[in-house]
Amino acid sequence: MSVRTVGVEEEFLLVDPETGRPRAVGNVALAVTDSDEDELTGELHREQLETGTKPCHTLDQLGAELRSARVTAASAAGDVGVALAALATSPLPVEPTVSPSRRYEEMARRFGRTAYEQLTCGCHVHVAIESAEEGVAVLDRIRPWLAPLIAVSANSPFWLGEDSGYASYRSQVWQRWPSAGPYGPFGSVAAYRQFVDSVLATGTVLDEGMLYLDARLSRQHPTVEIRVADVCPEPDDAVLVAALTRALVQTAIGAWRAGEEPDPVRTEVLRLAAWRAGRSGMEGDLLDPGTWRPAPAADVVGRLIEHVRPALVDAGDHHTVHKLLKGLLDRGTGARRQREVLERTGDLAAVVSDATSGTLPH
Repeated sequence: MSVRTVGVEEEFLLVDPETGRPRAVGNVALAVTDSDEDELTGELHREQLETGTKPCHTLDQLGAELRSARVTAASAAGDVGVALAALATSPLPVEPTVSPSRRYEEMARRFGRTAYEQLTCGCHVHVAIESAEEGVAVLDRIRPWLAPLIAVSANSPFWLGEDSGYASYRSQVWQRWPSAGPYGPFGSVAAYRQFVDSVLATGTVLDEGMLYLDARLSRQHPTVEIRVADVCPEPDDAVLVAALTRALVQTAIGAWRAGEEPDPVRTEVLRLAAWRAGRSGMEGDLLDPGTWRPAPAADVVGRLIEHVRPALVDAGDHHTVHKLLKGLLDRGTGARRQREVLERTGDLAAVVSDATSGTLPH
């Protein structure tokens, strides 16, 4: 496999264009749209829609797919009187409504407040693999580098009408699921399957779809699915996250084929790294996977790019990634932008309005 395909799933809020508050019309929007069912789907809450791209070989193709999917979702939202917002949490208070499906209703019954409060929007990246063996090798070797992706994508500073103190509060809320978060190395496909079977045997989660690890083997596609990022405010930011993710996967496979062992860093340290990334995003220090000591976020992301540079060059993505990262660093993450709008206007509804205007391609 020369250049691996990459695809992206994005989750969005459906908001009232006047008040900025989320509205429970996702199932109605899906009922009236004529879009491909693989491109637009519902989510746990009726205040959301999810989009998905086709597998893409180039970043240009992926960017076009992301923009097209956002336009389709915005059109479906507009048909039922709401706007599409690339916000990973709602800045304004909301009481989410569980979508009408047996599975989602059982999740709400079993997990109570944890399920009801999961009105969060993520960006999931799928990268093609040739075998489960490759996939597990990837899972074991990308672990140290997932936290910087949280920082790059941070887009959820507000919760229940207040500043949470985090750049990515979505990443904190997500950890409430008992099956979410960092994981230890597996070592083999058999060990991975044994782990999955053990989780299911506890009777805690409904099914394998609730294996909410930071990264996992996809149940439906021949891919590794990386699930740590917030939904990004602009399509270009999602392209950046996807490009870095694909390069991480390719780098991990190269290391596996060369007989290099995974970093044995403990899962507890990875939790600390993820917490720091969610807390400060790109505005503070992250844990450097080379030393596991604090370092400026821009330096850690630079180290990530250096780690995957050969894969970026081979895919023809190196120049584009540097360009996209410079753009993000110049304007700041979604979290920074949201806070700047609030500081300027004093109005959380204005934060939502600004996000809706930035969600669609210019």
